[in-house]
Amino acid sequence: MVGIGHTDWREDYRRVRNGEKPQDLVGYAALAFKAALTDAQMTAADIDGLIVGPGTAYERVGEVLGLDVRWGGEADAMLAVIQACMAIRCGMASVVALVYGNDQRSAGLNYGGANAAFGSTFMSYVYHAPWGLTSQGALYALMFRRYMEETGLTERDLAEVAVAQRFAASLNDNAIMRKPITVDDYLQSPYVCEPLHLFDYCLVNDGGVALIITDARRAKKMRKDPVVIHGVGRYDLNRGATSLEPRLTNFYLPAQQKAAHQVFNMAGIGPEDVNSLQVYDSFSCHVPLVLEGYGYCPVGDSGRFMREDGIGLGGRLPVNTSGGHLSETYMQGWNHQIEAVRQIRGACGARQVPGCRFVHYASDVAGKAVSILYGQ
Repeated sequence: MVGIGHTDWREDYRRVRNGEKPQDLVGYAALAFKAALTDAQMTAADIDGLIVGPGTAYERVGEVLGLDVRWGGEADAMLAVIQACMAIRCGMASVVALVYGNDQRSAGLNYGGANAAFGSTFMSYVYHAPWGLTSQGALYALMFRRYMEETGLTERDLAEVAVAQRFAASLNDNAIMRKPITVDDYLQSPYVCEPLHLFDYCLVNDGGVALIITDARRAKKMRKDPVVIHGVGRYDLNRGATSLEPRLTNFYLPAQQKAAHQVFNMAGIGPEDVNSLQVYDSFSCHVPLVLEGYGYCPVGDSGRFMREDGIGLGGRLPVNTSGGHLSETYMQGWNHQIEAVRQIRGACGARQVPGCRFVHYASDVAGKAVSILYGQ
């Protein structure tokens, strides 16, 4: 990873809240791409591969960016990184730009209700609509209530996620929500869908992110601090996925364990070697599930781990050190890749994890577990 870039998420958020429409999807993507080129000290002519994020038209983005590439496509943040690695490894491209634009807040996108977004993609809306469960938040609340009953994890334990990430965001000039909160603040906040509180939900905001990936040999000639992708993993739980059964009954655990085996074996390290963990956190409850699924603590022990070992800065395993989706920005996993790179580069200032050599990224979305291991 030789180049990273993003828009001014705080300014984008302020302008949208004031009723403005700063950019469309492609505009946000183009601004982020320009910033990534500057970071990589490249020009557009150096790019011969392009992957765009979901919702953006591949051909249109390439046209606006002035790119005629020999390989490309569309993918989410996690699979985009893996596909770029595969393309470079197979000789299909040598320098791949990963570009994402998001205008969900200014576009008034609904994540629940009769007009819930992505209803045709996530068939759970169809199956659960008779019971009023038309949002991802409601379905995660249902899942996590069962998890709490089985493990004894409490709302006070789950508060550790939101509190730790908001403190990290308070040290991050790019974060949208920077006012620190306490466990009591969390417990006193309103439920959105019990047992999930307001602070358990991600932001919805506009912005853009871009990443540039090339082979390690070329990267080491380009800059002193290239960030290496040491391992990747993926495992899908497709049976029952349209009704979200894998989420509701086994909390993604089988998929996470298989993805963990892949990524750690490929990288030649284990969970004990990881200095920081970045987790796709559309909701805070992703974090305890990942801690267990990837072997950072025993299954059923995440509440104690978060409470006693610590997942904040200064804890045993700092998680989502930029503030994540809950407090920094909701870029659907793309901003976590930016933070991983900055932590490995040692460029995070007050929120820098000391001696950070390996950063693990993990996501579990709609039945598929994806994992990426970044390092020096």
